[in-house]
Amino acid sequence: MDQKSPEDTRLPQSVDDVVDLLKAGGYVADRSLATVLFLSLRLGRPLFLEGEAGVGKTEIAKVLSDVLGRRLIRLQCYEGLDVSAALYEWNYAAQMVEIRLAEAEGVTDRGQLSNDVFSERFLIKRPLLEALEPQAGGPPVLLIDELDRTDEAFEAFLLEVLSDFQATIPEIGTVRAATPPIAIITSNRTREIHDALKRRCLYHWVDYPNAERELEILKIKAPDAAETLSRELVGFVQKLRDEDLFKAPGVAETIDWASALTELDQIALDPAMVSDTLGVLLKYQDDIAAVEGSRAKELVDAVRAEARAAAAAEVR
Repeated sequence: MDQKSPEDTRLPQSVDDVVDLLKAGGYVADRSLATVLFLSLRLGRPLFLEGEAGVGKTEIAKVLSDVLGRRLIRLQCYEGLDVSAALYEWNYAAQMVEIRLAEAEGVTDRGQLSNDVFSERFLIKRPLLEALEPQAGGPPVLLIDELDRTDEAFEAFLLEVLSDFQATIPEIGTVRAATPPIAIITSNRTREIHDALKRRCLYHWVDYPNAERELEILKIKAPDAAETLSRELVGFVQKLRDEDLFKAPGVAETIDWASALTELDQIALDPAMVSDTLGVLLKYQDDIAAVEGSRAKELVDAVRAEARAAAAAEVR
């Protein structure tokens, strides 16, 4: 039987442990997400999370780092990201100074000089290389955020890192992680990620939460919001996601809206106030124009009608 490292013993031992662990960090996860995260932690496999922006993909890595006491190393992806920004680069200015000093001292052994300037003290370590090195408290949580913003060439480069948790630096050699980091990769699916990379990961689609779970999230993240306001607000957002919008609001926007309305001393939804604050919830003018005014009032009325019907059913 395989021996577990000290770090392994601090990881969740069941799916229920994962649910409790995330909840301790203020993250309310459904059972399917908790299950795939448990398997990722136990099998040492990267976890690839796809979903709309604002549904809580990035937050999972942050919470894991916090509750496990591990360092969070974040690689924020963007168009044009390359090896020098993701893995390493050489400190060319310092190398040139070293060469000039060596020449002034009469050093003529070019091989020795080359070894000196391409040593680790001139190496600038970027997030991926840092994640392969031992860290205090155990292997870090490596967050590769919004991978879909990069290109296919960068995906191909990642294959070595995610397959064997190693990277090759030509001047030094191969750097391997003694214990793999906890790797979380996120994508907003603005483009498809290649199958070769997905095969190296466990996969989960992070969807919008249902009303019950979103209300539970709101109670944790916006505890000062009045109960009636929270219920009506969640009902409104749930209906809004069924509208024909360019970008439906995520959970992050729900939390922001609850906080904003609480600052405005609202204890329940008011159609006029809804229209005035839609910019907190929606980020495109066409979406705001489609909802503000009469449509906002219709949605508020529908939410309240459903609440009255539910209350009447409970009485019966």
